[in-house]
Amino acid sequence: MTKRFYLKHHIFHVKAIFNVLKDVFENGVFADKAIEKVMRANKKWDVKERSFVSEVSYDMIRNWRLLTTSAAAEGKLTDKNLWMIFGTYLVFDGYELPDSEYFKNVNEKKVISQLEKFSRIRKIRESVPDWLDVMGEKELGSAWEKTLRALNQKPSTVLRANSLLITPKELQKKLEEEEEITETSLITWSPDAVELKFPRNVFRTDAFHKGLFEVQDAASQMVSEYLNVAPGMRVIDACAGAGGKTLHLAALMKNKGRIIAMDVKEKKLAELKKRATRAEVKIIETRTIDSSKVVKRLKDSADRVLLDVPCSGLGVLRRNPDSKWKLTPEEIERVKKIQREILSGFSDMVKPGGKLVYATCSILPSEGEDQVKWFLKEAGDKWNFVGEKRYQPEVHHADGFYMALLERIK
Repeated sequence: MTKRFYLKHHIFHVKAIFNVLKDVFENGVFADKAIEKVMRANKKWDVKERSFVSEVSYDMIRNWRLLTTSAAAEGKLTDKNLWMIFGTYLVFDGYELPDSEYFKNVNEKKVISQLEKFSRIRKIRESVPDWLDVMGEKELGSAWEKTLRALNQKPSTVLRANSLLITPKELQKKLEEEEEITETSLITWSPDAVELKFPRNVFRTDAFHKGLFEVQDAASQMVSEYLNVAPGMRVIDACAGAGGKTLHLAALMKNKGRIIAMDVKEKKLAELKKRATRAEVKIIETRTIDSSKVVKRLKDSADRVLLDVPCSGLGVLRRNPDSKWKLTPEEIERVKKIQREILSGFSDMVKPGGKLVYATCSILPSEGEDQVKWFLKEAGDKWNFVGEKRYQPEVHHADGFYMALLERIK
């Protein structure tokens, strides 16, 4: 079903999109939560209806500045403004406007002219705030143009095959047998990754419920690979969250050894436990970081430590396009301080001869390379720099990630 079908027959789908946009831009709700709220309110929608509302909502959020500027509809999201913006989006997306009273205020020729005009201005074309365009160019120089363009594209869905239970090729075959997920491919540089060519609700598949895969970007999967773990090791994932990388580490360790997954949020660790059960992972122990003592007790104890630290998230704008409107320069500075605190305070959990990976899902060197240089200078001769990798959206067609591998000498 096309956008034209929904416009002619199901105006309430479009109004649901408007509810998402109001929640995101007027109420400060994260896009995924706003869409989830709309889906809960419309449980009878089929897969195509859900896909339409979700995809169009994300696409409009991704291109919000270009759309609102071209529509001359900046300001409060009244129904009139929303229809202006939506009409501009349809023109932007290559559709002729339907003959409808909803678009009576939209001059199609003028919209095309405005879209062409503002598409020449990078910060408007790629829909980022002024400060971010300045910061990106300052840190990345001439590379910023291509990086920003890549960050404003639709992401693909990438799965990580749970190697404890299935190989990537076997997962492809399994998916082909159900839910008509036939268009998949392997990613040569990410060993367990399976990419879907078209969006699907993979969480309803039998393969998901059997723990055969997790949804995880290909670059994100390389963080755990870079830690170079082995069966039998004692590993600490110190910023585990809901445990996507923790579960990958367990698979790489073949379910042998011990992983301590830590986070300041107990709720996320509870989710990790559920995911571990589904994935048949048995070597994870969770610990909530509710005081500095939790970290101090683990001093000199781990063969490997993963520090996937809090960051700006600028490497995952493809998946979280609304975050560019919620971020501020002040927030990024605050996060950088936290990164240094974690590097300094958590690195002692690595025992002499052990290794640590510092990782961020940011494209900014000030959150990646610069932080590692600072740490090594502060640490003196206690640590050795082994190497670093950066996965770039414009090169790898994946999320932006930085990772550094460090070895503790003494």
